[in-house]
Amino acid sequence: MNQRFFLLEGEWNVVHTPERPNGFAIFIIGDRNHFVDGSTSFWIQNAGRYTFVDLFLKNGYTVFYSNLYGANWGSQKAITLAKRLYHIVMKNEILNDNIHVLVEGMGALTGLKLLEEMGENIRSVAMLNPCLSISAQVRHEQENKLFYKRIVKELRAAYEWDEQNFQTEVEKLKSFETYEATNPIKIWISTDEQTYQSKKLSRLYEQYRKQFAPIQLVFHVNEKRFGIGGSIIQFYEKHEKSL
Repeated sequence: MNQRFFLLEGEWNVVHTPERPNGFAIFIIGDRNHFVDGSTSFWIQNAGRYTFVDLFLKNGYTVFYSNLYGANWGSQKAITLAKRLYHIVMKNEILNDNIHVLVEGMGALTGLKLLEEMGENIRSVAMLNPCLSISAQVRHEQENKLFYKRIVKELRAAYEWDEQNFQTEVEKLKSFETYEATNPIKIWISTDEQTYQSKKLSRLYEQYRKQFAPIQLVFHVNEKRFGIGGSIIQFYEKHEKSL
């Protein structure tokens, strides 16, 4: 595998380049535990995620992603770094400026904000079991004291909030109902997914977007989750006709 690791704003990033480039790139924005360090990454070490990367490369896509401050929960700091990474990759690789995006879990929060801030450079977005609302996630995790403490700690670190203002700040955050980007979106959801309430919130998101830009929902059994790479590529190819 041809790959290049480099530091940006103190965070590790990696670019995987295919043997036969098709001129298009995929920006992966992973979940809260999807790391990148100086020589490897979660998407390399995890056998299931590696099948995605390998399939994308075999189909000619350049793939890039970042550690993005770990559990960033879509913070503006992570958005700024993601945009810088995009510009660096576009400068150093021979690629079409308009990229595809693949998000998983918490990465959907960053993906939604990128659509708002640089949607003109995003062809399409594939989502895997997305987290679409921080406020809904906080309420969901209040049911388990241990999980709730963890998300409070992660959100306070990501957004630099004071403890006493935590709940007020959470409720001020944008949710999917306030995003108006019309870029093509397709969501794949495992039928047993419970971490981010993806089924419930994705259906609400689908209803919201019907008025201006429909999205597609696909449900699959957990055992088939790593066999959907071909479907993601078909979705991307559908939106490559216009250069």
